[in-house]
Amino acid sequence: MKKFGVIGLVLVLLFALGASTAATAEQTSIVYWQYFYQSKVDVMDQLIKEFMAKNPDIKVEQVTFPYESYNQKVAASIPAGEGPDVINLFCGWLPMYVKAGYIQDLPAKDFSPAYMKSTYYPFVAQNVNFGGKLYSAPTAVRTLALIWNKKLFKEAGLDPEKPPKTLDELAAYAKKLSKYDAQGNLIQAGLTMQPSGQGHAWLREVLIRQFGGAPYDASGRKVTYATPQGTQALQWYMDRIMKDKVGYPNFATDDVTAFKAQKAAMTIDGSFRIATLNGVKDLEWGAAELPSYKGVQSNFASFWTHSIVAGVKGKKLEASIKFLKYITSPEAMELWLAKVGELPANPKIGDAHKNDPYVSVFLKGLPYAHATAYVDEAGQRTLFVDMIDELNLKGGKAADVLKAVAAKEQKLIDDFWK
Repeated sequence: MKKFGVIGLVLVLLFALGASTAATAEQTSIVYWQYFYQSKVDVMDQLIKEFMAKNPDIKVEQVTFPYESYNQKVAASIPAGEGPDVINLFCGWLPMYVKAGYIQDLPAKDFSPAYMKSTYYPFVAQNVNFGGKLYSAPTAVRTLALIWNKKLFKEAGLDPEKPPKTLDELAAYAKKLSKYDAQGNLIQAGLTMQPSGQGHAWLREVLIRQFGGAPYDASGRKVTYATPQGTQALQWYMDRIMKDKVGYPNFATDDVTAFKAQKAAMTIDGSFRIATLNGVKDLEWGAAELPSYKGVQSNFASFWTHSIVAGVKGKKLEASIKFLKYITSPEAMELWLAKVGELPANPKIGDAHKNDPYVSVFLKGLPYAHATAYVDEAGQRTLFVDMIDELNLKGGKAADVLKAVAAKEQKLIDDFWK
């Protein structure tokens, strides 16, 4: 009996091992790519762990790359069949990704127009639609806000609980909050003026509109900012750099670094900074709606979104769809808000946080926000960054430089749609 028992036990163990090996062999593996941003990487690790616990037949690997080299890695890997199955991309890159054949449209049975309409803010569905097909689904969205340092406000004799509400007040506060050394060099920026950060979006979608202009026509294919109103907006922006000298491009490396180091009193930034700023020791900060101009409010909305790579099919496609559904679920949106600070892409979930002192501010900007219909986000951003640098370093008339930039951007858009 003892001998039979031992043999029986061995047979049971061998059977169990074989079953385990078979289960592992049947497991479908998929790869998810996103750019490296610590809080986003951490929350995705958590979502992947939870997803695999609920779906033991699917294994998900997360791979990240620096933001600066992300698109180059995509361009080199996906056409060669060496890229991911599910990919994270900026909404402004989607037209480029579709045209290049990097991603496939989402299955209508899982992501129908009705589903998108009931799940997302209207601008989301509009910006993931290309040629009548839906190509992507986000977990979170972003808006901009005025962020200020309460401690530096106190030092300047300003009420730390009353940020500027208008552009005139913003300019006056920025001058009062700026500090200079004996040689006149700026050592504390009253307001960050970094166009490569959120500055280009603030100018494009907020200031130009507040001064009575519009960056593009309704189709998004015609540049319309080279007008007197657009020139006034650009001149207002440049006056803060060149006339008031309250900030300038690359001050203290960049706007984020300057504000975190408490070398900048105010900055314009996105809701994705909430978790980052809350983690900075001894930083007393607040967030308010963007200052208005003559009663006109505007904001810039954007989002990072998830797509399934072209060529993914069979069980990998099934696993990718299931994973995409999970990372865009209400639970994922709540976790993303808590860990990253980006707003839920579902308005119903966002409304549940309307009493949060930080989140509520960014949510208030959504009803009047505009999402730029980029065709080449990096190229269009660079045009605005170079424009600011040219005026700052070489001078010239704002109207002339803006007209030249508009012509360059129009050509970029026309070339894309040819």
